[in-house]
Amino acid sequence: MLTPKRLAKYVGFVETEVRNLCDNYGVDFAEMKHWYDGYSFSQMKSVYNPNSVIEAIQNEEFLSYWARTETYESLKLYIELNEDGLKEAVVQMLGGAHVPVDVETFRNDMTSIKRKDDVLTLLIHLGYLAYDQSAKTAFIPNEEVRQEFIRTVVAGKHQEIAKLIQNSDRLLELTLNREEEAVAKIIQEAHSAGTAPTFYNNEQALRSVIRFAYISCVDEYMEIQELPSGIGYADVVFIPKKGSSKPAMVVELKWNKKTDSAIRQIKDRNYPQVLEQFTDYILLVGINYNEHSKKHSCTIEKFRKI
Repeated sequence: MLTPKRLAKYVGFVETEVRNLCDNYGVDFAEMKHWYDGYSFSQMKSVYNPNSVIEAIQNEEFLSYWARTETYESLKLYIELNEDGLKEAVVQMLGGAHVPVDVETFRNDMTSIKRKDDVLTLLIHLGYLAYDQSAKTAFIPNEEVRQEFIRTVVAGKHQEIAKLIQNSDRLLELTLNREEEAVAKIIQEAHSAGTAPTFYNNEQALRSVIRFAYISCVDEYMEIQELPSGIGYADVVFIPKKGSSKPAMVVELKWNKKTDSAIRQIKDRNYPQVLEQFTDYILLVGINYNEHSKKHSCTIEKFRKI
């Protein structure tokens, strides 16, 4: 799982195989990719969990079909210890971030785990994390594995993170109701709990926290980062899934500015353009973080297409 070299294409299904399966069985390829893709190697950039792909096709439903192992059950104890800032790393990865990891210190046994990098490396070996060899970072590969992490955190001893995950349902409701102060408060709590002090004033950390805070959106939305739209790229876009009655949402992040400027940028650069086919109206969400006061602010506006 670290450096399979020529064997990379045998780790799982490759993209052409999955596309053919989706075409043959009338399955949504974008959803399949969202749920089961994510493993990437130098000689093969897109590798899927083969068991889960087949299960999704046979059952005609996208779910977590992950097979839990005794090794992972033992590893949960190490995750709950929060060694060396592991809690913050988990939150950042749940929000889509890639976190640095030194895979060379791991001794390939459960008894020698002494630090965060050892835990992350073992999770890579087990397939619970993917590894970017060039950047030397670990990340959660897909929605299936992200669901497993959420299940572990909620059932474990990380009550602070569990509360933030449970708050996600409320955050979505508050956003849809345009309750700006309440939205800013929940995001501020997530930022404080999920970011190590040395990385707190970091734009990438804020982006990961935003994605983590809206983690429950996966049931109703497809989430896309830096979606090309209009003139430029929207920070985070939530596109409603088929059958959902929820509006599309564009989230723009600002740093030491005003939330009004985020809304203005969304309009000036015509970010809603690509979303007009999905819903009658679009929610424009501007979120700003002030690194001096460590306060978050939020502006939410309903935008109707002409």
